[in-house]
Amino acid sequence: MPSPNRGARVTVSILVVDDSSTERAIIESKLELAGYRVFSAESGATALRTLYAVRPDLVVLDVLMPEVDGWKTLDLIRQASDVPVIMLTAQTGDIERVRGLRSGADDYLCKPFNPAELTARIEAVLRRTGAGSSSLRDKYDDGVLSIDIGKAEVTVHGEPVRLTPLEFRLLQALTEHAGNVLSTDQLLELAWGDNVTAGHDRVKLYIGYLRKKIDLDPAAPRLIENVRGYGYRYLAPAATRRAAS
Repeated sequence: MPSPNRGARVTVSILVVDDSSTERAIIESKLELAGYRVFSAESGATALRTLYAVRPDLVVLDVLMPEVDGWKTLDLIRQASDVPVIMLTAQTGDIERVRGLRSGADDYLCKPFNPAELTARIEAVLRRTGAGSSSLRDKYDDGVLSIDIGKAEVTVHGEPVRLTPLEFRLLQALTEHAGNVLSTDQLLELAWGDNVTAGHDRVKLYIGYLRKKIDLDPAAPRLIENVRGYGYRYLAPAATRRAAS
């Protein structure tokens, strides 16, 4: 007999993050049969890019992954979103469970598990948080810069600006934390999904690209500030004052 909630779940999207292609395939298959729309990522870096691209309603995140593990990935997700996260791990100790919940996870499931239990936990988390509601901001507007996240459209003083996908992710990361300084490593992780192979010079290069496209005077930028020795920040109030003058 079909689940009575099946029809209501058709539009709910779930991102499954696991470095094991076999385990990803098993989870994806079970969730698709339950009526969910499923996306997958094989690493923390890919998960962050997918998070921005598809804006899932819930993330199923494996802890033990190479390079960027589940804990680091969860931390980066929490910097950008309050999307519900269920952690998966082969470690069964209470300490790990407490760590997961204190780190911002909404639930914690130990491997091996019954797929039906995962589905039940997903249903419970979605009920608590509001099924089908996206937790990433849909739009940003400070009076000068406007971003439509869903449409990937940017305007400055009402004029459309064409950005590459990477420029868009970088600008989105800056505006998500408007007024706060983001280090080069943080920007690499949020926009590139990797602070190791991308290289620090890439941030400086792409900040320059953004300034040429969104600042009236790139030689004297007012929207994106370089905080020497710390990183960069987006200055919405200064931009608004300039627009009003």
